[in-house]
Amino acid sequence: MSGKILEIENLTVSFDGFKAVNDLNFSMDEGELRVVIGPNGAGKTTFMDVITGKTKPTEGRVYFKGKNLRPYSEHQIARLGIGRKFQTPRVFLKLTPRENLELSCAQKKNVLGALFGQSSSAERRTVAGLLETIGLAPKADIAADLLSHGEKQRLEIGMLVAQSPDLLLVDEPVAGLTDEETEKVGDLLLALAESHSIMVIEHDMEFVRQIARTVTVLHQGSVLCEGNMDEVQNDPRVIEVYLGKQEEDGHQAA
Repeated sequence: MSGKILEIENLTVSFDGFKAVNDLNFSMDEGELRVVIGPNGAGKTTFMDVITGKTKPTEGRVYFKGKNLRPYSEHQIARLGIGRKFQTPRVFLKLTPRENLELSCAQKKNVLGALFGQSSSAERRTVAGLLETIGLAPKADIAADLLSHGEKQRLEIGMLVAQSPDLLLVDEPVAGLTDEETEKVGDLLLALAESHSIMVIEHDMEFVRQIARTVTVLHQGSVLCEGNMDEVQNDPRVIEVYLGKQEEDGHQAA
């Protein structure tokens, strides 16, 4: 599996007879930025749940860097190098962005150890660099609950990167954001993609156009098609099941 960070073979996940994922095959190269789209019920969340170990497959296998993930628990898979960002930001609101990042960087994963222990100079440099990368250096030392929704999204992406995962799974990072905040998150993900493997699940098609290199379209639990944005947009199957369903504001609903 040389060069492949993620390979999924004949994956099926059934819930009481309903196949949320149905004989799905997928692969992703190391260093790749992949966007996964699809209408509601396409299996996107279950797909991500299986990769992270939250849900076990009914059939099929998931390989991460050549390793079959089936025997591993959710926290073991995280330690192997898969980090997940959920749609709703999960940051420590009473801590500052700097403290949130220090906590994520800390070798001892506990609040007291991170806040009252001595950070190494390397950790401090990492945190300073991440604050610059996510655009929060000017707000590094205010409480996170004073940040905008978009700033919290960028902070959580920074917290994920601080844990040094090999694969970042990012779930709908621009839901509820303004156009300006959406563009900033897109720029951040493009910058991170220079040195990370990233999978993004998203509904906002304008945002997908901003960041997409390869797009995978899921439908009824299987891969409908893959390609660059132009290829996907012009695929009649995609137009029928997804891109034809537009909201009045010009964004496609999913």
